[in-house]
Order: sequence, then C-alpha cells, then structure tokens
Amino acid sequence: MKVQGVHYRTVWMEGPVVKMINQPPIPHRFEIVEMEHHERTAQAIQTMVVRGAGAIGATGGYGMAQVALEAPEKGFWEYIQRGAQTLRSTRPTAQNLFYAIDRVLAEIERHRDDPRLAREAAVAMAQTIADEDASACQRIGEYGEQLIRSGMHLSTHCNAGWLAFVDWGTALSPMYAAARQGKKVFVYVDETRPRCQGSRLTAWELGQEGIPYAIIADNATGYYMKTGQIEMVIVGSDRIAANGDVANKIGTYTKAVLARENGIPFYVAAPTTTIDPNCPSGDQIPIEERSQEEVLYAWGWSQRGEFERVRTSPEGGAARNPAFDVTPARYIQGIITEQGIVEASPEGIQKALGR
Repeated sequence: MKVQGVHYRTVWMEGPVVKMINQPPIPHRFEIVEMEHHERTAQAIQTMVVRGAGAIGATGGYGMAQVALEAPEKGFWEYIQRGAQTLRSTRPTAQNLFYAIDRVLAEIERHRDDPRLAREAAVAMAQTIADEDASACQRIGEYGEQLIRSGMHLSTHCNAGWLAFVDWGTALSPMYAAARQGKKVFVYVDETRPRCQGSRLTAWELGQEGIPYAIIADNATGYYMKTGQIEMVIVGSDRIAANGDVANKIGTYTKAVLARENGIPFYVAAPTTTIDPNCPSGDQIPIEERSQEEVLYAWGWSQRGEFERVRTSPEGGAARNPAFDVTPARYIQGIITEQGIVEASPEGIQKALGR
C-alpha cells in the first residue's frame, strides 16, 4: 500500500537485515527501522514494533532466515534450534508466527548437512511466505468486496489492515477493494484500548486511502449498532481453531455478541495460514497477557511535540491485560479467506483448507 504516494510493504529483508515500519509512533511519525540480528527481530515482534498476524508471520520467517545466515558451521543445527525457540517465544497466540517459523525451519533441516544450501533455502522460503501473504490478502479483498454495497457503514476492531500483514491486510482489504471499485464506504473505527491500534493505525491507514471514517470509543459500538448506523462488522484474526472459533484482539467477542443481538452480519477476514487445524476449539488457544502498564498508563503525542506517558489510574493500582479473546463460531456469519467465504464451522474450515 502507499504512504504519501510511495509503495511500502510492512516488513521486508535486504541482505541479512530485516527492515520494517516502526508502528508505535504511527500516526505521528512514519519511519523505517532495521534489525541486523535475529534477537533484535524477535524483540521487535515482542515489543510490537511490528504487529498483526501476517506481519508477525513474515517477520518470524525473515528472523529464521537471519538465524540461518548467522549460524556458524560448527554447531549449525544447535544454533538454528535455539534461534527458532527465541522467535517462537515472542507472541504465543499468533498462529502465523509458528507457521512461518516451521516452514523456514523445515527448509533448513532439509539441507542441514550443507549450511550454504540451508542458508539460501531459508532466505528463499522466508521471501515466499511474505509474497504469499500479500497475495492472499489481495484475494481476501476481492472476495470480501462483494459483500459491500455502495453507501454502506461498516465497523472494524483493532487493526487488520496492511500494517498487520505484508500488504493489503484482511479486514480492511475488502474496504480498500470496494473503494477502488468506486463504492462509497464509511468506517466506524473502534479505539481498541489499551494500545489503541484502531485509533492510531486503522484510522491512519484509512486516511492514507482516502476512505472516510470516525473513531469511536470501544464502549460506543453498541449504541451505533442499535441506532442502525453500523450495517456490517469485519474483523481480523490471530488464530482460527478447527471448529471455527476465532481468537482476535481483546474486545472482538464483545463486538460479535452485540452484532448478533442487533442482527448485524459479523465477518472474520483471515488467510488460511491463520487456521490451526490442530487446535480443536477456541478453548485450547493460549491467550497472551501483556504488561499491566499498558492499562495503567497511556501514551500520546504531547503539545511539546514529544511522545509522553501519563498515568490514568490510581498510584499503586493493579490491572489485568489479556491481549486477545475468543469469539465462538456461532457468532460469525462467515470467514473471508483467499479461497473464498466459508462458514465458521468444522466443514467450512476443511473447505478453506482444501480438504
């Protein structure tokens, strides 16, 4: 997608260096950061310099390629295994991360007796994963666009746009495709506290694409649904279980229940790489709990032109901060994948996987 007329991917690799858009400063500052070692790449995933299912996956793949490039001839495989574990430990809920690491790791293992070939294969596979992600997201937009009529008022949660993937995104991809088809759309953007990925990232993306939007408080969604001002909800996903249950940013479950109560279609957009066929249901999806400081404090751009942290809670107060929740399949109208729109059911999941 484009930023001020220039096309960017969210993450890419040049030589041994992984480059990515630094997401925490957006929308106030746009910058590219460079990770020269797999441990720095892992830290970027963990600290959410890069975030979102597909972007994390591609970054994990590139990180594994870095591991292969760094690994010494002596103890080559042992170094590879340690590097893979470092990358795996960064974000436990993200299925795309494990998918990408496993694919690159399999290529390395296939050539483990020839480190030179293993390194070449790792870099090639990491690039393939990133390219596949961008292509899948574009197709998701083509399928999802068919659900959107001109003049529609939509809602989304968190950020499942191109910043969350290599390009195009998932939940926002149908909106981008609809706008490029000449359809008029309006998007209600949830703030998505505590990290405000909606008000910071989704709003910024929509603005770059010229799509009109309004940022609303997370607690306002029900009001706009009940008064008929939201006609469809499209969200992304970080992991989809074999029965169609969906893990996504905390608050997604709330939106799904409200949508069902108000008779509003609730769609999930995700590539098939987000599906975990070995996870029977959402009950088995691990939920990452992040630092309580994300809830106790807020970050913002001050009038002095600096990023500043302010406390919004009582001194000494405690908080809980699950990063994700699980939406049961029964609340989901359909899952928009690169293979088409399928039911949120075991049969639908099998169809999406081509089984």
